[in-house]
Amino acid sequence: MSSFAVLVLVVVVALWLYALRRRPREIDERQARRIHHRWIIGGGLILPITSMGVLLAFGIPIGHRMLPLPIGQEALRIEVTGHQWWWQVRYPEQGIELRDELHIPAGQPVDLHLTSNDVIHSFWVPRLAGKLDMLPGRTNVLRLQADEPGTYHGQCAEFCGVGHAHMKFTVHAHAAEDFAAWQEGLGNDE
Repeated sequence: MSSFAVLVLVVVVALWLYALRRRPREIDERQARRIHHRWIIGGGLILPITSMGVLLAFGIPIGHRMLPLPIGQEALRIEVTGHQWWWQVRYPEQGIELRDELHIPAGQPVDLHLTSNDVIHSFWVPRLAGKLDMLPGRTNVLRLQADEPGTYHGQCAEFCGVGHAHMKFTVHAHAAEDFAAWQEGLGNDE
């Protein structure tokens, strides 16, 4: 989106500079009206509609991946509760509870059920998904997927008090067999 915004800015500035530097020429009223209509249609309709279409073409599939939509297999459910200033991570089906870390299978979608115990927090893992606010008394669901095994860093993206800067967590994405072994070990790391 940033690259596209820069491209649109460059085009608008180039057109603005062209309009400032061109020499006026003698034209009749009809020709002036036609030129005026071209600018309105091109700059007021075609440019914004094309820009929004391109952004939607990229944004909808990315946003679609973040939604907890039905898939062929049941997605792993993880409950994350934000506290001042730590993260409680629960795997309800496995009976596992962790603090400030998540373990997920790589290549598989995971549904995170996010809530807050006290104030508004915001769950954010920049390399895996967008951020989603966590509100007291409300559960929001975020679809998360790591395409390859690795360690990903996340943090609270909503100022939540004096300890906000230290409210960080780690996501460990494991290969499928390593994740199964981790689960069997009831949360003990390799």
